[in-house]
Amino acid sequence: MEAREKEIYKVTLIGSAVNAVLIVLKFIAGFVGRSSAMVADAVHSLSDFISDVIVLLFVKIAGKPKDKGHDYGHGKFETLATVIIGILLIIAGIGLMVNGIKTVIGSLHGESLERPTMLALIVAVVSIASKEGLYHYTVKSGKKLNSQAVIANAWHHRSDAISSLGTLIGIAGAMFLGEKWRILDPIAAIVVSIFILKSGYDIVKPCIGELLEASLPEDKEKEIENLVMSVPGIEYIHNLRTRRIGSGIAVDLHAKMDGGMTLTEAHEKATAAENKIKRVFGENSIINIHMEPSDRSAKQNENGRNDIS
Repeated sequence: MEAREKEIYKVTLIGSAVNAVLIVLKFIAGFVGRSSAMVADAVHSLSDFISDVIVLLFVKIAGKPKDKGHDYGHGKFETLATVIIGILLIIAGIGLMVNGIKTVIGSLHGESLERPTMLALIVAVVSIASKEGLYHYTVKSGKKLNSQAVIANAWHHRSDAISSLGTLIGIAGAMFLGEKWRILDPIAAIVVSIFILKSGYDIVKPCIGELLEASLPEDKEKEIENLVMSVPGIEYIHNLRTRRIGSGIAVDLHAKMDGGMTLTEAHEKATAAENKIKRVFGENSIINIHMEPSDRSAKQNENGRNDIS
C-alpha cells in the first residue's frame, strides 16, 4: 500500500471512529432527550459514517496501478466515491427537510411537542466541537494528499457540525423559551437541511464534469502551457487537451521544436516538460507530448531543397 493511500486510510478511519461514537450518542440523546432535531442529526451522522466506508473501499481501488482493462489507471473510482458522498449529503438533506416540515405542520395543527432535555443540549455541543475539529483536520489532510474524496468527506464533517449547530439552537429555544417555542426544534432541522443540500450540490457538480471528461479550468491549462514553454528548445505548443483523473490529470499536446535536433534531444526536452507538469500536478498524472518540427525548421528545409534544385 502506497504512503498516500495509507494516509487517506488513517484520516478516514479517525473520522469513522468519531462518527461511530457520535451516532450512538445522538440517537440516545434524541430518543431519551426527546428531541426530533437530534434524531435527524443522528441520521445525518449515519450518512457521514457510510461515506467514510465508501472512501475506504474506493480509495483502495483508485490506488491500483493501470492494468489491461484500465490503461489510464483507476483514478476515476475516487471521483465516483466523491459523487456518492455528495449524493448521500443530498439524500440526508432531503430527509431532514421532509421530517422537519412534517413536524412543523403537525405542531401548527395542534400537535403537542415535547420539551427536549439537557442531555440533548450537551450532546449537540459535543457534536459541534468534535465535528468542526474533525473538519479542519480532514480538509488539511485532503489538500496535502490532493484527494477530492478526502476533501469531500471533510465537508461532510463540516455539514454535520452545521447540522448540530442548528440542532443546538432549536433545542435551546425549545427548552428555555417556553412551550410555544418548541417548534424551533423542527424548524432548525429544516434550515440545516438547506445548507446540507447546498454542500452536496457543490461536491457533486465538479465531479460530474470530470466524469463527463470536462477540460481543466482555463488558468490550469495556461499554467501547463507555461510549464512546457519554459523548457529551452520548445518553441510552441498546440492541440492542448486536458482532463482530470481522480487526484491526477491527463494532458495531451503537440510541441514544436527545431527539426534539426536529434530524436534523443527532442525526447529529452519532452521528458523535461513532462517532469515539470508532474511536479506541479502530481506524479500519477498522465502526459503525452507529440513532437513536431517547427515552422521555421520546415522553411529552412524547403529553402535547402530549392537551393539544391
